Amino acid sequence: MPESKVRKEAAEKKKLAKRASDAEHKADLQRHVVAPGSRRWVPLTFITLGLLGVSWLVVYYVAGYMIPFMSTLGGWNIGIGMGLMAAAFAVSTLWK
Repeated sequence: MPESKVRKEAAEKKKLAKRASDAEHKADLQRHVVAPGSRRWVPLTFITLGLLGVSWLVVYYVAGYMIPFMSTLGGWNIGIGMGLMAAAFAVSTLWK
């Protein structure tokens, strides 16, 4: 049985409204998405923080008692070294 003209027009209006709302949604998403910039700084920062953390721990264990500010910090030196290495791994997640 053929559909009535009224039903066809209503269906077309629904399709047009859906397309318009989809287009608005897509435009909103495009406005809020920021294209990633250059990530060339990530490997250098990752390596620098990692080496700095390892170096901090090595210096603390080898000569920490001779360096005044390190001997004052005491056990916090381990936290600083581990924190620097953790920061390096956090930065490494940004690498693409």
